[in-house]
Amino acid sequence: MALLQEVKSRLSFAYGVALLVAINGCAMVLPVWLRWLAQAEAAGSSFHSWKEALGFFALLEIPVVITGFVLVLMSFGLLIKSRISWFFALLLLLAAVCIDFFIEKKPSYVTYLSLVSIAVLFYDWRQFDHYSLATGSFFAIVSLASLTVYSTLGTLYLGEQFAPPVTDLTTAFYFALEVMTTVAFGDILPHSTVSRYFCLTVIVLGITLFAISLASIVGPMISNNIQRIIKGRMTHMARKKHYILVGASSLAHNVYKGLTARGEHVTVICAPGSQHDLPEKADIIEGDPSATVTLKLADAGAAKYIVTLSDSDAQNVFTILAAKEVAGENTKIIALVNDTQNISKVKRVNPTLLLSLPLLGSELLIRTLQGDTINNDLITEMFFGKRTSLA
Repeated sequence: MALLQEVKSRLSFAYGVALLVAINGCAMVLPVWLRWLAQAEAAGSSFHSWKEALGFFALLEIPVVITGFVLVLMSFGLLIKSRISWFFALLLLLAAVCIDFFIEKKPSYVTYLSLVSIAVLFYDWRQFDHYSLATGSFFAIVSLASLTVYSTLGTLYLGEQFAPPVTDLTTAFYFALEVMTTVAFGDILPHSTVSRYFCLTVIVLGITLFAISLASIVGPMISNNIQRIIKGRMTHMARKKHYILVGASSLAHNVYKGLTARGEHVTVICAPGSQHDLPEKADIIEGDPSATVTLKLADAGAAKYIVTLSDSDAQNVFTILAAKEVAGENTKIIALVNDTQNISKVKRVNPTLLLSLPLLGSELLIRTLQGDTINNDLITEMFFGKRTSLA
């Protein structure tokens, strides 16, 4: 049961955070949407100008709706533990809290819900370590589209405060792109304090979003290329019939030292941000070991052994499942089981061999107490006598 609970906690955490952020976004949108509906029914369905049509929307509430909508979209990215989604959600929530406390000075239940969401996102930020070019591109498009809608509607609402006045959607869209990209042709100019500050907000948001979007798309690509350059092409070519150790535990360190002392090539996969004492020349790959992309980067298909030595049995199970997708025909998968109660559960994912140090140690101790002779043949039989258990 311990392993099942750990697996459920690993999955449910991302779902719980995503659900909380989605609820937070809906809580921002719903009150504004209800007020819009009430005002629209009272005003009727006929409007004579864009300003009149947008008047009941209240310009200051448009960013709230966009923020809530984007938060709901970010919740889908949090389901796959996307780092970009985590960053955008945290940035939007922090901005919303700062506005409520320091600008409007009217914190509501949504404000405190946002504080709870921020605390939860900070609580286990290492969980959100997944980088994806598709995810980064999607959220970059969503963010820029949201800013375009905000700047276009804002320009229409403040149309008379520009020279010449902006009265149609096409001109508003043109001016919004002009301000977002900081081109500033000078053909349309703000001539009031409100319109000037509005343009400044669009410029700042435009520069920020363009920079973040570029980093989210190009960043992972550059990171992977730099990693390949640093490791060197010869190292990559040497990864054949090598050993892949997953984890940064003390056991993994000792296994690494023993294998390298025998002249074996060892590649170590560590979770991002994990602490280890491996030498600088070690072939280390930082990434999610349960992701096939990370295992492919370690050339799992050409590996002789893949050994999962994480302190978490759940992590070992996920790594085994991913390794089975990319491992070669002759690659053997050895799994460490930390809790003996989880042996039967880990067996269900069918690793080549299981290693349980508590059972192995207890068996050796019992044989020692009974006066049995412990030699190389006995140890070999205990390790490899059974196909699915090293205990």
